[in-house]
Amino acid sequence: MSGNIELLNTTLAAAKAEDRAALIAYLPAGFPTVDGGIAAIKAVAAGGADIIEVGLPHSDPVLDGPVIQTADDIALRGGVKIADVMRTVREAHEATGIPILVMTYWNPIDRYGVERFTAELAEAGGAGCILPDLPVQESALWREHAAKHGLATVFVVAPSSKDERLATITAAGSGFVYAASLMGVTGTRVSVGEQAEDLVRRTRATTSIPVCVGLGVSNADQAAEVAGFADGVIVGTAFVKCMLDAPDEAAGLAAVRSLAADLAEGVRKR
Repeated sequence: MSGNIELLNTTLAAAKAEDRAALIAYLPAGFPTVDGGIAAIKAVAAGGADIIEVGLPHSDPVLDGPVIQTADDIALRGGVKIADVMRTVREAHEATGIPILVMTYWNPIDRYGVERFTAELAEAGGAGCILPDLPVQESALWREHAAKHGLATVFVVAPSSKDERLATITAAGSGFVYAASLMGVTGTRVSVGEQAEDLVRRTRATTSIPVCVGLGVSNADQAAEVAGFADGVIVGTAFVKCMLDAPDEAAGLAAVRSLAADLAEGVRKR
């Protein structure tokens, strides 16, 4: 099976045609279990998420805050492997029909093998990868194999990125650009703020591919605020917190579906 970058592109274009932002949800693979993680993705999709990011749990997730670190730790203690991440992508994509990306630090891919990882991700129906710690200048090998298998390469830009650097990053990426709304680790925020809007404006000046904003969005009002200036709204910590706070898995699934429905309404209020 070839990769699903085209599905990702058409999904983002369809949201734009509806004059709204896409809702992109993040959930780690293997949390609370592999089966439970797949069920959570299905619930979020049923609630209205347009695109899913599947996190590949890492022992040192430097860009992730305490909520996602806790979920990663649960997944790793449960023995999650890259094969489980691929299974999560495959089953989630087959069940929902929406684009599924993997968000991962570079080290696990490097150790697994770039060709093997890209081939397996494409075969599983994955749309691509978000690579928050892979420098663009060191990404040629990844991009070569990703392109061969029809996978998107999504890079992360931050408010600290200078305009020249933004142009370099966006020229190398595909699918969309992940704009980190503020400096720091992932987590919910009281305000997503003006930094994000300025970053989106500066990023858009360098590229025609969609710019999606993550880090901090946790409710429908914030989703509506970000949807006013971004092509996509990325929500992760709030979903993971729903699962962590729930008394049992069924309650967790109901909570993430409900949150997805609220956020899906929010991105339509731009």
